[in-house]
Amino acid sequence: MATTEHSVGFEPADRLAQDRDSVRRRFWIKFKKVVARLPFAEDLLAAYYCAFDRQTPRHVQAALLGAIAYFILPFDFIPDMLPILGFTDDAAVLATAIRLVANHITPEHREAARARLKRGMDGSSLDPS
Repeated sequence: MATTEHSVGFEPADRLAQDRDSVRRRFWIKFKKVVARLPFAEDLLAAYYCAFDRQTPRHVQAALLGAIAYFILPFDFIPDMLPILGFTDDAAVLATAIRLVANHITPEHREAARARLKRGMDGSSLDPS
């Protein structure tokens, strides 16, 4: 008799982190919708740029992509639409990932994040294309 294993936890986030194109596309869609409500927008963008930087080691990319995948998934531990509390779980996951790989997030990643936010706040698109 064959049994099927069921895993509990972050399996959808793991699968999404493996699909880099989907992560990129879904990241920008969600980020543009919620940027004004994110007190950690610059850190999130710096992590994004680090995760997609070809110079970043694979294990660092994996950690950051997992945190980014959690941010873009439509279901969270705390729903994003709740005022004030909605992004606390996203911020905690991101802060943990950043703390683990902080020495890989370069000043260039942070400057790119600031520049992207400035362009977006000036009325331009936040979309990277």
